[in-house]
Amino acid sequence: MKKIEAIIRRTKFDDVKEALLKADIEWFSYYDVRGVGKTREGRIYRGVVYDTSSIERILISIVVRNKNVEKTVEAIMQAAHTGEIGDGRIFIIPIEDAVRIRTGERGDIALYNAEQEK
Repeated sequence: MKKIEAIIRRTKFDDVKEALLKADIEWFSYYDVRGVGKTREGRIYRGVVYDTSSIERILISIVVRNKNVEKTVEAIMQAAHTGEIGDGRIFIIPIEDAVRIRTGERGDIALYNAEQEK
C-alpha cells in the first residue's frame, strides 16, 4: 500500500477530482493548505499587488493498493498540469498497514469493498 499526497493549484481541484473518479479512485481526503514557494515576486491583478510568497493550494491525500499507484499518479499529473511554475508536487509514501474499524480487516483489503470484487 502507498499513500499519495498531492499538492495542487486550487483552480485544478475539480479537474483532478474528476480524473481520480475516472481512474476508479473513489475515496480521498483533501485539505486547504498554504505554503511558501520558490517564487518571491509580487503579482499585479487589476492594479493591486499580491504577495505570491504564500500560496494557497489543495493537499489531496489518498491511500491506494500498490497496483493502483501509477494510474493514480498519472491521473493527478494529467489533470493538474498547466505547464507553469506552481503546478505542485506528488509524494508517494509507503504504508505499513491499514485497519477497517467496522470489520477489523487488515491490509489492503481494508481499503476497498471486498464484496464488490467477488
